[in-house]
Amino acid sequence: MELLRPGITGNSAVVIDCTLGLGGHTEALLKEHDNLTVIGIDRDPAALKLATARLEPFGTRFISAAATYDEIGEVLAELELTTVQGILMDLGVSSMQLDEADRGFSYAQDAPLDMRMNQNLGKTAADLLAGLGEKELTKIFRDYGEERFAPLIAKRVVTEREVSDILTSADLNKIVAAVVPMAPGRATGHPAKRIYQALRIAVNSELSGLESALPQAIDALAVGARLVVMSYHSLEDGITKRAMQQAAVSSTPIGMPMQLPGTSPALKVITRGVERATELELSQNPRAASARLRAAQKLEVF
Repeated sequence: MELLRPGITGNSAVVIDCTLGLGGHTEALLKEHDNLTVIGIDRDPAALKLATARLEPFGTRFISAAATYDEIGEVLAELELTTVQGILMDLGVSSMQLDEADRGFSYAQDAPLDMRMNQNLGKTAADLLAGLGEKELTKIFRDYGEERFAPLIAKRVVTEREVSDILTSADLNKIVAAVVPMAPGRATGHPAKRIYQALRIAVNSELSGLESALPQAIDALAVGARLVVMSYHSLEDGITKRAMQQAAVSSTPIGMPMQLPGTSPALKVITRGVERATELELSQNPRAASARLRAAQKLEVF
């Protein structure tokens, strides 16, 4: 809220909440700024329905968009807008999706392995476990979950699915637990945690979507507007960091005696490094432990 505030100026400011979820961030923004309209983007029909009901008191100041955050350009074009006064991205899976057992996002609840953020589209996690080869599964577990036992887990998946289908979180947990050794005396979290992250990212094409969304977000910002991104693992944060850093330097070729027109930096990075939740916030919201926040402000390009 503090980081977005300086860019929200004028009598008809617009902010995009790229990950609407249940609408908590949008509600806070609309309460603070009487001059603000928020466009809430989400691919999850259930989340859109609940958030729209929650935000009904704000009337036309809230606009819902059934889309993914790499469709920012299309959403703005449909609304006949060219720039906005702020963009927020709160990446990853939402608390609602984690808490609803039948979505299959959590290793802590036995449920069908779905993991789709939009349950009407695409393949489920169970589909990937049933259909992909050992090499493909290894790549997903290693690249998206940063799991060092990825080859062994993939091999075990292929072996076990010959005996019985891997359909539920209990099935997957059993496979991972049989492969990943538990470190005695160390609280390292559930051994399947990274595998669930990897499958979720693969099912929802999260990283490629983020790589496409960030340049669109930067282009959509009005001068002085700010982009705030919260990520929850090093893969998301790395993509965010690179996009902001690249936009914060001149694109004039090295060695040129003067800066070429239209090549000055597009962004100024506001946060120093990455910001983390405070101890007070963690005591109130343990899920913020992995959150990493970065922000940047749009500059006038010369």
